[in-house]
Amino acid sequence: MVGATRGFSRYASPPASPGVSPAGTGLGGAAGATPTLLEVIRSLAGSSVETIERSKTIFFPGDPAERVYLLRRGAVRLSRVYESGEEITVALLRENSLFGVLSLLTGQRSDRFYHAIAFTRVEMITAPATSVRRAIEQDASVGLLLLQGLSSRILQTETMIETLTHRDMSSRLVSFLLVLCRDFGVPSNEGITIDLRLSHQAIAEAIGSTRVTITRLLGDLRNEGLVQIDRKKITVFDPVALAKRFS
Repeated sequence: MVGATRGFSRYASPPASPGVSPAGTGLGGAAGATPTLLEVIRSLAGSSVETIERSKTIFFPGDPAERVYLLRRGAVRLSRVYESGEEITVALLRENSLFGVLSLLTGQRSDRFYHAIAFTRVEMITAPATSVRRAIEQDASVGLLLLQGLSSRILQTETMIETLTHRDMSSRLVSFLLVLCRDFGVPSNEGITIDLRLSHQAIAEAIGSTRVTITRLLGDLRNEGLVQIDRKKITVFDPVALAKRFS
């Protein structure tokens, strides 16, 4: 299993009363404005900023579910570990993704079903599950914001599962690259650049392959003029052409 070492660097947020922003205008934002999920989480008692280095574990399956996480920067990989020792990616979370919220629904303290790993260096806002639960009880709109965030997480999980259903590894890799273009892509003159530094090993772990296989398949795509790789950043020249090539 990868990422078996934890790597936290925490900086406490300014003190805040439960469910009240420092400005005293309610949860997040200015008076009368609808707060964002980031503002809500940041305003809760016990919230903090956590920086996690690449490949470090955020939490293991079975860990006490004591905090809720909102991703500010970077990417987080959620995976399931099976009895056989196989580890399967179930989601690759992008900025503003919410995770670690199942404890709010189940009421259990040890319901971490996933292995959460920093796919890149990440920055998160976290808050105690008790503070989040209290905020929901005080303001139903907070619960709605959390549900919206959770819905986005579910869609990301479904997309990753669809990617992994491809038995042919070439198709699986192409599907994964297209997901990365959608969630992490930055338009450039040459095409879409995936704004992540991706090693061949990291890609292999994400889609259940080997580094040797990924190196070979990426080389094939590069030789066919479909992608460019520069300092671990991948540019897809034409995502539509890439999709059609392996459809």
